[in-house]
Amino acid sequence: MKAFSLLALLVSAAAAADPEVMFSFYSRTEFPLTADPTQPQWRYQAPAIAVNDHFGRPVPNHRTEVRSRWTKDHLYFLFTCPYEELHVNAAPVTNAETMKLWDHDVAEIFIGADFEQIWQYREYQISPLGEYIDLDIDRKKPLANGGADWNSGFTVKARLDREKKVWYGEFKIPIKSIDSRPAQIGNEMRINLFRIQGPGPKRKYIVWRQTGVLNNHVPEAFGKIKLVTQ
Repeated sequence: MKAFSLLALLVSAAAAADPEVMFSFYSRTEFPLTADPTQPQWRYQAPAIAVNDHFGRPVPNHRTEVRSRWTKDHLYFLFTCPYEELHVNAAPVTNAETMKLWDHDVAEIFIGADFEQIWQYREYQISPLGEYIDLDIDRKKPLANGGADWNSGFTVKARLDREKKVWYGEFKIPIKSIDSRPAQIGNEMRINLFRIQGPGPKRKYIVWRQTGVLNNHVPEAFGKIKLVTQ
């Protein structure tokens, strides 16, 4: 436990020194989705932290933690999302994609492996109720239906704690849906992380790497995710 704690401190220090980089920690085995940061696979993983909006302004009471693990086949992400108000679908669908999921509360991952054609990347979303959608994004030549016809094969799990006013969203994403390279220590990809939270005029936007405009689709603002050992 001390070794894990020391590693978390070292990685947190590295992240503080370079806030454009988040880390994904290696796991030798796949693991079930729990949407629970107290589980062993998540307990000692240092998170990326998002506390500001698109313009770098603080968003109080919405400090979002995003942890990541990787295996030879998958990237895992776990969002921890405090909230003040929920804005969710009255009749959620969790066995098929939900179009326009971003009109309600959602956590989003924008990620791509091409450092030259940065306008091409993938988008993965989850709601507090376990709704989901993935999209193939090309900002120069948008695909039909906004790229929603593409299917990555990812899976999700959400968990909502209404008493504590926090929800959790976990992703299991096939690496081959993002990157043609074999997964290995040191690989980097381009990434940004977002949340949309709350109804109408009280709507909150929480962003890991600020974009400078009220738009998530600014690939020039992406940071990096690096695959590292445990």
